[in-house]
Amino acid sequence: MADDVFKALADPTRRTILDELTQASGQTLFEICSRLSTRHGLGMSRQAVSQHLAVLESAGLVETRREGRYKFHDLNTAPLRQITERWLAHDPYGPEESTP
Repeated sequence: MADDVFKALADPTRRTILDELTQASGQTLFEICSRLSTRHGLGMSRQAVSQHLAVLESAGLVETRREGRYKFHDLNTAPLRQITERWLAHDPYGPEESTP
């Protein structure tokens, strides 16, 4: 599972899609395409965005649900938490505060 998550996060477009789902979870493919185009200047085809979403979904980072004719995409942070807890659970000092 972690390999799929790292593979999904390796692509900058997929990270941008996750950023957009962080801003507003529960978006349709059309809404995601629109946001990528207007906010990030990424003029991608719906098929290309759909393929990126499929990779994110197979990694467990995106969940989908259907309501009528629409398919909504929701962010799922559980795989990210599992990865961070993998190493942080064994750190006796906990996460360090960053200093400016």
